[in-house]
Order: sequence, then C-alpha cells, then structure tokens
Amino acid sequence: MPKQPLIVGNPVLVVVDIQEGGGMSADDAGIPVMPGHGDRVARAERLVAAARRAGIPIVFFQEVHRPSGIDFGRELDGVEGEHCVEGRPGTDLEPTLRPILDGPNHEFHIVKRRYSGFIGTEFEIVLSGLKADTLILIGGLTDVCVHYTFADAHQRDFYVRVVTDCVGGSSQYRHDAALDAMEYLQAGAQRSTDEILDAFASLTSPDAVLEGALR
Repeated sequence: MPKQPLIVGNPVLVVVDIQEGGGMSADDAGIPVMPGHGDRVARAERLVAAARRAGIPIVFFQEVHRPSGIDFGRELDGVEGEHCVEGRPGTDLEPTLRPILDGPNHEFHIVKRRYSGFIGTEFEIVLSGLKADTLILIGGLTDVCVHYTFADAHQRDFYVRVVTDCVGGSSQYRHDAALDAMEYLQAGAQRSTDEILDAFASLTSPDAVLEGALR
C-alpha cells in the first residue's frame, strides 16, 4: 500500500496517559517505563501548544483504577503491578499536560480502565462528533496503551499516526517492536515531532479547522 499523507481530513491529537508516574521508578509507579520521560513531556507540550494554535481538537486520556482493584481485570497477570490507582502518587496527569475544558478549542479528558482508549469510554462518540479522520498518538506506553489504541483505531478505519520521539515504552525493545507493529498496519504511521509540528503549522486558519471538525 502507498504511504498515506500525514494528515487526511480532520485531525485529532490524542495524548495517551501522560501521567506523573512516567517519571517515577518502576517500584513506585508499578510499571516499568523507558528513560526520557521529561524529554517526552517537553515534546508533548510543544505538540499540544501547536494543536491549540491550529484549533485542532485534543483528547487527553488518563488511566485510572479504583482502589478496590475491581477494574484491573487481567492487567496484573503479566509484568505490571498495581498502577494508576485513584488517589495514589503518579496517577494524576502531568501538570503541564491537562485539558483546557472551558477554552475556545475542543479538548476532552477521558478516564479509561483498560489499555485501549476505545474500551468502555466515550472516545468513539467524541470522534464521531468531531468527524475525525486522522488520529495522532503521543504518550505511553508505546507497547501497551498506545499500541492497543492504535490497533482499535485502525480497525475502525481511522488514519493513525504515532509520534515516535513522543512515546515511551516499558523497555526499548518493546517500544521498538510496537512501533514496527503499528507501521505494519499503516505505512507511514511513524512520524516525528518535527513533522507533526510542521503539519500543524500549515493549518493556519483555526476557524477553518474547527468548522471542518464540526461539519
């Protein structure tokens, strides 16, 4: 299949679980995370700011589990320990990467209990309302929540892009393998922060982008 354009139709920036636990040790956070969380946060801040300037809708996901553990399901059967528990350190979104819900742009905060952003959430309803075509994923973990959200979006016929230097996995090996798996599904899925920033900058009319998203 030919490589598709970076953005097809109406784009949405999807910020996947950029939470304070990403900067903690695996013992404290409950899950292993690649080094470089601070650098990824800085890139994400640039992408979110650029999306806001261009009037591009943004969805902020936050993985949260109830203290009772009732919604962990099979998540604790593998390497992961208890993580993202409501009220515990590391569960909150990074302070600089939170939605502005009363601002001029379309921004959404969606809490999820599973890896994929599509399972048990309002994500599809939001995307339908926005008439979204292209989803641009940043955040983590590359091999878990990003990968499963990507695959579910792909199976729902969205164009999906993953920003390779703005996602982090549970290890470098798993991160690389997940990126390769996503590229296998959609040629040209892997993109860099600079490519996305350039694409957002080319959308110079915020009103036009918003009107397109609402049509």
